[in-house]
Amino acid sequence: MVGGIQQLIGAIKHGGNPQRMVMSMLEQSTQSNPIAKNIYSLARQGNYAEIEQIARNMTRERGLDFDKEFNSFKQMFGL
Repeated sequence: MVGGIQQLIGAIKHGGNPQRMVMSMLEQSTQSNPIAKNIYSLARQGNYAEIEQIARNMTRERGLDFDKEFNSFKQMFGL
């Protein structure tokens, strides 16, 4: 996964299409991960609210705050 994140950061820095890169990463991971398969399907349908809800649930289950974690994630990309 670290390699995938590095590729995503590289794509963003070099004017690549980050959405296409993320979709490609998700598609590859769906082979063995049913959660990723569901998220990929939701993304292809444009159901981003459901994806956000899944992410919120997953962070809550891990004792984390989604908004804080998402803000940290965005800061990594200077957003």
